[in-house]
Amino acid sequence: MRLIALCLVTLLVLIQYPLWLGKGGWLRVHELDLQVAAAHEKNDEAKARNAKLASEVNDLKDGTGAVEERARLELNMIKNDEVFVQITGPAGKDGTAAPASTPTTNQVAKPGSP
Repeated sequence: MRLIALCLVTLLVLIQYPLWLGKGGWLRVHELDLQVAAAHEKNDEAKARNAKLASEVNDLKDGTGAVEERARLELNMIKNDEVFVQITGPAGKDGTAAPASTPTTNQVAKPGSP
């Protein structure tokens, strides 16, 4: 009787091995599910980035508002007859600008203005 029970347990273990640890086993399926979820998340981020870039390209092609905004922000350009006003505050302990309690104003006018 003991030999039959031992044989049945051995067969059970041999049958269960591929189910748990084999090529298509539960552990491998779980690992692949995690990889698929990570790939979906990465794809969603890429789609959002692509949509943002496509929107920016359309703005740059169609209108002058986006071009003007980039010129102002990235190149610090101003229009004719405009006055540029910059308000800065005292530097904080860590070197970053702290909230200004007494702001100073620097005005830069276009060349040739009094």
